[in-house]
Amino acid sequence: MPDLVPFDEITYLFTEFEHTAWRLETRRGYASDRQGERFKAFMRGVMPAPEPDHSWNVNVRTQTAQGKRFERVRIIDEPPTDGQRFLMATAQGNIEAGEDIRVLPRSEAKRLKLPDHDLWLFDSRTLIRFHIDDTDTTTGVEVIEDPADVLAMCQARDAARHFAVPTADAWTQVRSSV
Repeated sequence: MPDLVPFDEITYLFTEFEHTAWRLETRRGYASDRQGERFKAFMRGVMPAPEPDHSWNVNVRTQTAQGKRFERVRIIDEPPTDGQRFLMATAQGNIEAGEDIRVLPRSEAKRLKLPDHDLWLFDSRTLIRFHIDDTDTTTGVEVIEDPADVLAMCQARDAARHFAVPTADAWTQVRSSV
């Protein structure tokens, strides 16, 4: 069993990285989203408003103003799950803050042999692998700095970014098919 640390122990990386923070999201949904009022309202048909003053968006603006990049690729099912649709619906606020969020169909992720677990990759040298239980709750994260593991994730990132499409494009298509 790998050494897991609480997510809170690695949050400093979101302000102290030098160049890039890249996220891969592979889940069909997250318990933290489903428990929130915004998700519950979304399920009743209420579109979530952007939250420019949310601490995440404030930090993204601060870091990108310094020339750093925040990017993420979300793997989505076809059709997307409620959790994936919620993430697409809320992405605009993150994008307005400066984050580049793209989506990739799960079939394409499988073809590319992308990892089947969530992760953050900081400055192409620190890999944070999420450990998530069957209820979609994060149980801890693993900090990996092994060069071979990090290189494999850099290659996965490059492939994912190349084939993923902007969230706005995917969201427009999802909304028109409902």
